[in-house]
Amino acid sequence: MQSLYPFRFTPVFKEKIWGGQKIKDILHLNVGEIPNCGEVWLVSGVPDSPTVVSNGYLAGNELNELVEVFMGDLVGDKIYDHFGDIFPILIKIIDSNDWLSVQVHPDDALAAKRNLGNGKTEMWYVLQADESGELISGFNCPMTEEKYVKHLNDKHLKDILNFEKVVNDDVFFIPSGRIHALGPGLLLAEIQQTSDTTYRVYDWDRIDHKGMSRELHTEEALEAIDYEYVSEHKTKFTPHKNGTAPIIESEFFTTNIIEISQPLRKDYGEIDSFVILMCIEGNCTIKWDGEPLEMKISDTVVIPNIIDKLELYPNTNCKLLEVYIA
Repeated sequence: MQSLYPFRFTPVFKEKIWGGQKIKDILHLNVGEIPNCGEVWLVSGVPDSPTVVSNGYLAGNELNELVEVFMGDLVGDKIYDHFGDIFPILIKIIDSNDWLSVQVHPDDALAAKRNLGNGKTEMWYVLQADESGELISGFNCPMTEEKYVKHLNDKHLKDILNFEKVVNDDVFFIPSGRIHALGPGLLLAEIQQTSDTTYRVYDWDRIDHKGMSRELHTEEALEAIDYEYVSEHKTKFTPHKNGTAPIIESEFFTTNIIEISQPLRKDYGEIDSFVILMCIEGNCTIKWDGEPLEMKISDTVVIPNIIDKLELYPNTNCKLLEVYIA
């Protein structure tokens, strides 16, 4: 059997009522005939929207097909034992040209109770924000279910939501249960558990081109929402020039940032996990025992668990997100 290698994937583009033009105009990705591309899925094991390998001898295979065949060699033994044949991380880029719905995601326990697979914890790394960019994360005051329901029914939900101004390179961690929404003018990378379950609680009284409003999930959301008040919503981190710095460490994924202006060696021998590398600025070359891979902004690769060592060579000053399950 031929050995595994770093995998590229053919992106999956998604039209959204709130989508814009930044995926095409800033990232220069070919969105085809999609007029308002709101999302591009770069690494996906979601069964109805899988990404397909685009390089090497395994080109044409879906990501979950690789997991089924190569198991721990691809994802790590403990990860395979826990998640089986479903790749456990979903990587997207989102272009929000309008407000997304105010929404919440269930945790693992509630998702299992409702036969929905995984829950959904996610994080956002802001690639580009307009001057007016903002988002919603959590509540702006101590909350109870009764208080939430009253504001929702009285059409005063916005009064209790926490609005955050957003600038480039901001990070927000959105655990399952936290009410949230992206606002207009944001282009960001989203790293999340493999799940496509969203409960909409408010959609800004919006209608589509057919005059229809989108379905709300008011009752389903009540049990999913975490009503605990949180005062700090932006994640603070300190980049390390020509090194790797932590951003998010959670049970669902670890995300680091790599900033390089000179070559950097990476040793993943102590990580029993695949590694995802996503270029978010500049460009670089990944060198390992096989054919080198060039990476530019938005390029994303999955490094199989059995590849322990590689080197990153910047062609310009370069930033990458590094994701794995610890």
